[in-house]
Amino acid sequence: MPTYGFIIDNRKCIGCHACTVACKSEHQVPLGVDRTWVKYIEKGTFPNSRRLFTVMRCNHCEWAPCVTICPVTALYKRDDGIVDFNSDRCIGCKSCMQACPYDALYIDPDSHTAAKCNYCTHRVEIGLQPSCVVVCPEQAIISGDMDNPFSEISQLLARHPVQVRKPEKETKPKLYYIDADEASLVPTRAAADGRSMWSRGAFVSTNGEANQPANGALSLPLVESPRRAYDVRPRTPAWGWPVAAYTWTKSIAAGAMLAALAARIGIDAESAARLAGPLGVIGLIFLVATAALLVGDLKRPDRFLYVLLRPQWRSWLVRGAYTLTAYGALLTLWTIAHFVGTAAFADILLWPGAALAVLAAVYTAFLFAQAKGRDFWQNPLLCVHLLAHALLAGGASWLLVAAVMQTGSADAARVFLIGVLVFSLISLFAEIFTMPPTVDARIAMDWIIGKPNGLWFWSVGIGAGHIVPLLLLATGANLASGAAALAALGGMFVIERLWVLAPQQVPLS
Repeated sequence: MPTYGFIIDNRKCIGCHACTVACKSEHQVPLGVDRTWVKYIEKGTFPNSRRLFTVMRCNHCEWAPCVTICPVTALYKRDDGIVDFNSDRCIGCKSCMQACPYDALYIDPDSHTAAKCNYCTHRVEIGLQPSCVVVCPEQAIISGDMDNPFSEISQLLARHPVQVRKPEKETKPKLYYIDADEASLVPTRAAADGRSMWSRGAFVSTNGEANQPANGALSLPLVESPRRAYDVRPRTPAWGWPVAAYTWTKSIAAGAMLAALAARIGIDAESAARLAGPLGVIGLIFLVATAALLVGDLKRPDRFLYVLLRPQWRSWLVRGAYTLTAYGALLTLWTIAHFVGTAAFADILLWPGAALAVLAAVYTAFLFAQAKGRDFWQNPLLCVHLLAHALLAGGASWLLVAAVMQTGSADAARVFLIGVLVFSLISLFAEIFTMPPTVDARIAMDWIIGKPNGLWFWSVGIGAGHIVPLLLLATGANLASGAAALAALGGMFVIERLWVLAPQQVPLS
């Protein structure tokens, strides 16, 4: 069985875009999105300047993170090494776009499903070369079987030093460059500010529609030179406010059960039983909201059941969906048990329910870790951060229910919320100080704690969401405690929004 790959010979490429046009024509790629594109980079100052041309596309990785994260096997690796896709299965979750370190995937605006370069499999299977290879006037694109020692690509790999994009990702890409430049291969090495006539001055959304960047969009480069003279896109964040809201609602849904367990341990059984029903209702309401946000964010929401009926079990999106389903079923039984007066049965359900609540709270960290394209999300302490926020949301819910129902557990709820606020602060600062030591992670962190969103993080997320609630809770007043609970929930949402959006401000190509 052959193993196919590409070589881009930068000694020959003239930046004519014939490959881009041929790819669009061959696959009927809509306007606004591309499977193959050419980036121009300018280096130096006149008269000592030069322009670099770099063809960008799918790398057909040996260890393709887009395949691992895809929940429905819409993306798959063939026996010949080509990473292909099946648009009939895709649900449009956009997780593959986050997993790809090379910005190779997009959402087709016609089918609303993911798409990318598939090595022109329909041509390769009948003995033809990919359309971009055929049309290149300088033979700067070479394709073929890398395992065949007599093939041109195999001989070039043996004779010439080659580079790949982002080797540190350990994806083992099969797209190689001869005579490439770091300024072309590393996205953050060149400006992408849209100041020149043909640079990318307009943003497009994930489905190719024109869209202006919001205030606070990341400004690159880290250095003044080199700069991008011609490029396509960038896209707006694939995961926007619905994903940030989903992490917030999920924290409240999971936290309700965790707060019920803390109450059962920390206060008398009668008061804990009075709290349990309302907390269960809160958990169910926010769990339904979580499901609605997840389904609503899909580009093909009509296929949402594919996650459960056609699962790809390596994906944490699938594991999370089953976790939420199991947690929802158990939370429903537990809540009903309290309302019908079977407290003994409810106590039996409480411990496995709390275990599922913890998993429901933290599985998103493992999903984000599968998004290999985003360095900031690779911090193992993200799961601690999410657990802290679930506990914080549970403590705030407990305090609000205790205040409304006057169960007599408000003092215990205040102590619990003070403890989890401190825990949340520690987890956040631990995550900040242990972020992955990469340029991309540092850019994302600067976007959060510096410009342009430092004011939101420090004043709202930390100040109004943690410090002010701690001060209000210290007074012991019921009204102040209720305000503290609401402020903590508001600050938590701001932090989740920043954590979701920040890594997506960093360009991948």
